[in-house]
Amino acid sequence: MTSVPTDRHAPVSGAFLREFVRDPRHTASLFPSSRALAEAAAAPVPRTGDPVVVELGPGTGPVTDLVARRLAGRGHHLAVELNPRLAGVLRRRHPGLDVAVADARDLPALLAERGLGGADVVVSGLPWAAYPAAGPPLTAVIAGALRADGAFTQFGYACTRFLPPARRLRVRLAEVFEEVVEGRTVFGNVPPAFVLTARRPRGGPASPAD
Repeated sequence: MTSVPTDRHAPVSGAFLREFVRDPRHTASLFPSSRALAEAAAAPVPRTGDPVVVELGPGTGPVTDLVARRLAGRGHHLAVELNPRLAGVLRRRHPGLDVAVADARDLPALLAERGLGGADVVVSGLPWAAYPAAGPPLTAVIAGALRADGAFTQFGYACTRFLPPARRLRVRLAEVFEEVVEGRTVFGNVPPAFVLTARRPRGGPASPAD
């Protein structure tokens, strides 16, 4: 299930700002992601076939727009958004999008409920705070939900790349993926940002044939 964005656009920058003010810990930035950052984050989305693409923390949908256009009706596009107000914005802009108001940790159950064996690509706009220092690592949940040849992308802000949460995330990604690559800084984004791309989950349960 995929969707192409409609013209019924909410004032997304204003919506994002309001949610940042309400809950800055769970809203990563004051501003939606730029087109250039969205393209970098969505780069692993295949242009052929029927892939399962998951977005975690899509916010008002700047990456959603690009993924929907790239899929053009193919595959299954699932957006997992914890904030019900932002989920409402997504539903209005993408009437056919599969939007789940849920925590990212629920991803395996969400895929199972839909009869999907695993995700081909997971794109995350979650803030660093979504990856807590204690408790079961969210990175392991994500890796376990990906197919064996799947890819995971997580974007973050350049000004925070050396802070403890960002360094901890790199370590945890290396524990559950065989390859983790940091992309170039996207200076056209506000604030400047970069994308981490992780591939080949260690011990992933699903294969493309499943």
